[in-house]
Amino acid sequence: MRSFVGRVDDRVDRVFESWRGNRFVDRTFYTASALGDFGLCWVMFALVRALRGRPNDERAAVRAIIAVGIESVAVNGVLKSFIGRHRPQTPVEHPYPFRVPITSSFPSGHTTAAFCAATLLADGDDLAPLYFAVAAVVAASRIHVGIHHASDVLAGVIVGLALGQLGKAIAPLPNPPVKGIRS
Repeated sequence: MRSFVGRVDDRVDRVFESWRGNRFVDRTFYTASALGDFGLCWVMFALVRALRGRPNDERAAVRAIIAVGIESVAVNGVLKSFIGRHRPQTPVEHPYPFRVPITSSFPSGHTTAAFCAATLLADGDDLAPLYFAVAAVVAASRIHVGIHHASDVLAGVIVGLALGQLGKAIAPLPNPPVKGIRS
């Protein structure tokens, strides 16, 4: 008898199974998964934010890049080694190139990095909805490519949001100067 979590994982995987083979969906999720490798998309977003030149943009970008590096070591190097959950056994045909991770399944490192970075980059930025939308697509991509259970991804969302909030508490952005008021 499967546990409640296992049954939910199976149901979510069946939803994604119905989308597999759709060229647009496959291309979107495989691309998102690849851009999530090693936090690549978050480094790109951080660089764009830094180049915008508004108050706190450079600091927010550096904070996000450092935090994702620390998150990667903490989640992929430490947390996953203690949990050791096996990856899904569902055979998924990979229509596009795909990097197979060597770490255990729980939690999804792509997802923790995505939501940690989105939380930090969104701080004081009107592009916040974009960061979280991309984080959600990266997270869903891990189920679609068949490398994570839905519960791995959900845990990654929770851990990533928590780490992002911790990063904001440890390294808060200063309040930008108000125009027209002199100190």
